[in-house]
Amino acid sequence: MTARRGIACAGNWIVDIVHSIDAWPRKSDLVHIRAETTGVGGGAANVALDLAAFATGLPIVPVGLVGSDLHGQTVLAALAGAGLPTGHMTVTDAALTAHTHVMTVPGDSRTFFYYPGTNDLLAESHVPVEVLAAQGIRLFYLGYLNLMGEMDRVGADGTTPALHVLRRARAAGMVTCVDLVSADTAQFRQTVEAALPQIDYLFLNEVEAQRATGCPVTGPQDRDGMLAAARQLRARGAGTVVIHTERTSLWLGDDGPLWADSTRMDPAEIISPVGAGDAFCAGCLYGIHEGWAEERCLHLAHRAAAAALRGATATDGIPPLAVLLG
Repeated sequence: MTARRGIACAGNWIVDIVHSIDAWPRKSDLVHIRAETTGVGGGAANVALDLAAFATGLPIVPVGLVGSDLHGQTVLAALAGAGLPTGHMTVTDAALTAHTHVMTVPGDSRTFFYYPGTNDLLAESHVPVEVLAAQGIRLFYLGYLNLMGEMDRVGADGTTPALHVLRRARAAGMVTCVDLVSADTAQFRQTVEAALPQIDYLFLNEVEAQRATGCPVTGPQDRDGMLAAARQLRARGAGTVVIHTERTSLWLGDDGPLWADSTRMDPAEIISPVGAGDAFCAGCLYGIHEGWAEERCLHLAHRAAAAALRGATATDGIPPLAVLLG
């Protein structure tokens, strides 16, 4: 592992059209859009672009599927603008690129209207695990589970294509890192549990922790609920479990639980909460890659999440690592 270097980011590639609105309207009412920003989003996209924004020179390799349309061009242009390679980004005519209309009430909430498109077509064949390993990549990130139609498909034997990809990644010598999404789907728990035995690091929030385990988590400060959920996820096969909320985070590995408080912010500083969880994940991934202690990983993760809150899109608020740690 010490000879390996770099992080592969596979999974969701989405174009986010972020609308800033005054308040959520009642049914059939009209509300004004005060500002509109277009950016690239999704688990793999946000993590890859955040890591690139850290400006450390660490090799970042995007992996995914986009359409041969304007949104697909937006994704590829964003990667090129960040200096990231696009050789493992497949372009297809079979569907439109996934995109989301995000309705954001500044300082309050966000609501997503999502078109899955190419994300639902991403298959095991689109993820060249062995090629990535041969390139010396150290960490393999996959996100988000439960937002990839084909990869989340549970077979008759209880396995999923995501599980197969993760198994191949570990067999090839890479560390597997997986992120979840807050989708309320019928197979949420089953999809997560299928992949757990092949996950070295699992990232999720308190809502996802409850859905993945059935353990009640009453809110972002319910440490007992989060700890119970994390222990269950580890008991079912996950390695290290990292749960993050707007208030705190939990890192549960072999050495027991570690808690860290989130960076406190003035609500007036928050432009959009879109992408904060992915920025947190990117901070952890960088620290894991560099072999940092758990406390230092969480410190960077919370600083990155706070920076993301100051941006209109999922990634435009992320500064270089030297600024985050300064």
